[in-house]
Amino acid sequence: MTITHSGPLAVVGTVRWVHIPAGTCLYGDARNPRSVPALLVAETPLTIAQCDVGDTDLPVTDISYDDAVRLATEAGGRLPTSVEWEWIAAGSSRRLYPWGDEPWTPDRALLTGAGQSPRAPQPVGRYPAGATPQGVLGLAGNVWEWTSSTAMGQGKIIRGGSYASPPLYAYTTFLNAAPIERRSPGISVRPVRIP
Repeated sequence: MTITHSGPLAVVGTVRWVHIPAGTCLYGDARNPRSVPALLVAETPLTIAQCDVGDTDLPVTDISYDDAVRLATEAGGRLPTSVEWEWIAAGSSRRLYPWGDEPWTPDRALLTGAGQSPRAPQPVGRYPAGATPQGVLGLAGNVWEWTSSTAMGQGKIIRGGSYASPPLYAYTTFLNAAPIERRSPGISVRPVRIP
């Protein structure tokens, strides 16, 4: 379901926050150590219902980077950096996927593979087997998530893969980028904040 925004978006629904302890993220394939503060992260990407453009639990999509920044702020947080997103997804054990090192299966995340070719995002929270040990849902698959980190070419880094991505894109170290004006049915927003 694609939502066309005819007016301004606003976060009106309650956001459930999950505590992520501070630590050192061994960032990326190069394992560069980066300090990360304790964070509160939204349990799921923001939904259409939370953003007052419908009454479903589908992730809000078709939003530009600027829309994502505003929605994260209205939810009481901000966009995560790419390092913070990876710390939330991989943790200190450097999980291959948010749920661990076990291979992807269709019950863990909405991705393309194993005879599965989804055509659109699904409601958030539908894949509890893919949760992180702290209970963060949907970091892999369904929708990419905007971060505040700049990519080469002045775009922004997006993380997590989408319904149209192969399982490789759901690795906790996989980076992608999008132009800040991009509005895609496969990109959403998940805010973080300092406790």
